[in-house]
Amino acid sequence: IHLATENEQYLSELPERAGCFKQPRIVEFIFLLSEKWHLDQSICYQAVELLERFMIKQVEQMCDDRGDSKGREQGQRSSWSCVRDQISSTFVLRLVSCVQLASKLSLHYRRVTNDTALKFLQSFKYSYTKQELLESELAVLNTLHFHIHVSTPLAYVELLLEVLGYNGCLLPAKPLHQLCVQLLDFCYLARESIYDTLLKIAIENPTPSKLQKAKFLMVKEHSMLLAVKIQPCTISSSLWCWAVEHLNCITGITPQSILEFSYAVLRCVLGSSTP
Repeated sequence: IHLATENEQYLSELPERAGCFKQPRIVEFIFLLSEKWHLDQSICYQAVELLERFMIKQVEQMCDDRGDSKGREQGQRSSWSCVRDQISSTFVLRLVSCVQLASKLSLHYRRVTNDTALKFLQSFKYSYTKQELLESELAVLNTLHFHIHVSTPLAYVELLLEVLGYNGCLLPAKPLHQLCVQLLDFCYLARESIYDTLLKIAIENPTPSKLQKAKFLMVKEHSMLLAVKIQPCTISSSLWCWAVEHLNCITGITPQSILEFSYAVLRCVLGSSTP
């Protein structure tokens, strides 16, 4: 109930630019960096969500400042290209800061130290100091008003697995969890392809309009839906109907929606247009 409420609260306040900073290259960068530093899987997702929320806030603030400056200094306007350049110049630093903060939130014994982060940045020819690294972390914290611990889709996946197990799922939990995590990774990395397939299924039209895409944003950011659509993909055909029925009872999401979501994921995994 707590997770469902948190999810609904986020969707009710969904930013217009939600998802802009979950592009495959960004997600892959964070995943590979977390792997390099031997971080727990949950840290990857926490870092992606943290970076997304921070960057959206930062862009909004920069755009607001830009609008104010237009009124005050007509002769010295800040163009969008200046805002973009400003974001680009510190983007890798902010990304590393988000991974650092996520590692600290997890209380993992392999949390990312300043020395580790600086060594990585220096390998990319950045000459940041420890002070600048600390200031970057503070910038993320201040921009988000220190509200940085949010539930990731992994928390929803694990919750549903736990409830399915409690309800009598006979499949071994550990292999099922590993498969779900692999599929969740795939959903992050193939996000646009999966949701594009799902939108076309939902509207029964291969060419969705801009308005339809905009309205579909809430579906793309729905963590419970993402967790639900992964579950049936990991379960054998003999338990498929059982799983869908239980997921429907647990979440209230219709069996038809669950099947459509799962089909969109499987279609992208298999790389086939065959029904």
